[in-house]
Amino acid sequence: MTAEPLSAPEAREETEPTPARMRRTMGTFASGVTVVTGTGRDGVPAGFACQSFASVSLEPALVLFCADHRGRAWPRIREAGRFTVNILTEEQTDLCGRFGSSKGRKFEGLDWEVSRWGTPSLPGVLTRVHADVHDVHGAGDHDVVVGRVLALETVSDRQPMLFFRGGFGVTGPAAPPVPWGWGDHWG
Repeated sequence: MTAEPLSAPEAREETEPTPARMRRTMGTFASGVTVVTGTGRDGVPAGFACQSFASVSLEPALVLFCADHRGRAWPRIREAGRFTVNILTEEQTDLCGRFGSSKGRKFEGLDWEVSRWGTPSLPGVLTRVHADVHDVHGAGDHDVVVGRVLALETVSDRQPMLFFRGGFGVTGPAAPPVPWGWGDHWG
């Protein structure tokens, strides 16, 4: 039996990586949605919506997220040195919108609690990852933040929120576009 030679995949479109093209192309990678929270040294809570979150290492337990240099929340969380990643459920578009916008007060009127690590824990999320800032690497207009995991907290067994092509979910027609994202300064 002779194997057929592999041919290069057919490219439909190849363009320069402009910001608009990057947004459109990277939007084809479905990702979960989180809210990274922390408390500034002044005791005031801070948080932002974040899609770029991943596990880095099992031993030691490390995670990473990316935060925009221009954001208001990330510098406060960085200064405090500790954060919680709240992984959202598919029903939590309200939390996503609240923390995904650069406008408004994120915690006002929200029933949240302080974790034993001193960081804000959001209600009804899927999971929480509590961590210390371990390392920060500048990368373009963002920081790549590596956190050393302190504790893992399972909160519910609901379905996760997925973001795909500018909307929520990956089945059926695309959900309506959300008013936050690449134009806002997450973090």
